[in-house]
Amino acid sequence: MNAKAAHILVVDDEPDIRRLVHEILEDEGYEVSTAENAGQARQLKNEKKPDLILLDIWMPDTDGITLLKEWIAEGGFASPVVMMSGHGSVESAVEATRLGAYDYLEKPLSLAKLLLIVERALESRQLQTELPVPKAYQTLDFEPVGKSATVARIKEQLKRLAQHDTRVLFVGDAGVGKELYARYLHNHSVRRDWPFVDVAVGSLSPENSVIEFFGKEENGKVIPGLLEQAHGGTLFLSEIAGMDKESQLRLLSALESRSFLRSGGVKSVSVDVRIVTSTRVSLEEEVKAGRFRRDLYYLLNEITMEIPPLREHSEDVPALLGFYVDHFMNQEKLPFRKFSMAAQNYLRNYSWPGNVRELKNLVQRLMILGVGDDMELDEVKGALGAVVEQTSGSSLVPEFYNLPLKEAREHFEKAYLEYHFEKSGGSVAKLASIIGMERTHLYRKLHALNIKL
Repeated sequence: MNAKAAHILVVDDEPDIRRLVHEILEDEGYEVSTAENAGQARQLKNEKKPDLILLDIWMPDTDGITLLKEWIAEGGFASPVVMMSGHGSVESAVEATRLGAYDYLEKPLSLAKLLLIVERALESRQLQTELPVPKAYQTLDFEPVGKSATVARIKEQLKRLAQHDTRVLFVGDAGVGKELYARYLHNHSVRRDWPFVDVAVGSLSPENSVIEFFGKEENGKVIPGLLEQAHGGTLFLSEIAGMDKESQLRLLSALESRSFLRSGGVKSVSVDVRIVTSTRVSLEEEVKAGRFRRDLYYLLNEITMEIPPLREHSEDVPALLGFYVDHFMNQEKLPFRKFSMAAQNYLRNYSWPGNVRELKNLVQRLMILGVGDDMELDEVKGALGAVVEQTSGSSLVPEFYNLPLKEAREHFEKAYLEYHFEKSGGSVAKLASIIGMERTHLYRKLHALNIKL
């Protein structure tokens, strides 16, 4: 679920708790309503139809568990409920989850746990709402940009591969566009009207990855995993080398049998899904080092597609620059700017260590932070890290200075994180160290800003 579209109702009789949770969730991009008692909660639930409810167990008029029972008895109530209590009562937690609450939070609230549970609860609501109803998935127009012989050759090969269910392993440096080519493969296949599920394997924590992939059954509820979400379509596992050992073993079994067991389940689940993977490291070396299963490697690597770095088809750079200028004008409503001929010539001869991702992020930074219609050579060199003498006393300010604080901060944070992500070579661990942020919080921030891993 898109965080900006999700509405959360916070029900708690303590004003400080309501204010704190309201500020935290609103800062993350959610819409938030608050209620101090059961009466207000009933009214706001009916008026706002929230996507998620955070419900205090102990309240002066009607306690949270009684209110939860009341809502369940009404029927047709799809919003997940997360219970909150400062009393740490295990019995209350068990009772709430037995009745159907999604999870339980103990006060004083942990910020990291609160945001993680909110995100997971909203995801589970979306899956339970959408998954049981078969529907056609819109095929988005993902067309690799460029007219070079390199791009034309890859597109032609992928069109041929799309007619078969062969498992494809995309290999190439960070940022070359492996996900884009995987989508292109999917969109030219017979599975195009079914989902394309994109998973950054390295972003899944080892303790939760099995549930993420295979889902779970708990208290009579089913939470589908990634394999079920991709049923009928394509599951793209980017940077597959980061998969933990237990998930490797279970994925191997699922591929061989075309079925699996959910965590906590007893009945085999069958799926029809095409697995496509990518890696920027040598899987052969990972196999030799004992970090990746040899049998899984052979299953996934039926066909290898090598995506070359941008420096090997630099004639596509001008077309890519124009494409991303149009993209950020249309998608993020950034003001139009164009690259001067000198800047374009310089960028054609630049080595592009971060490949297409670096080019995309460069265009975005220049459109957000720059001023004037033209992106000149000195400005481009400065954005790439070259030492450029700055004009002193200029009254010009970046465009995002004219935005409200919250939007301006989002623009800055995205540009800042993408810049350091490139410098860290696409490593989240290095990025976390560079910017001084705990990795769990960083994953959530990258996801919220739609920064691809």
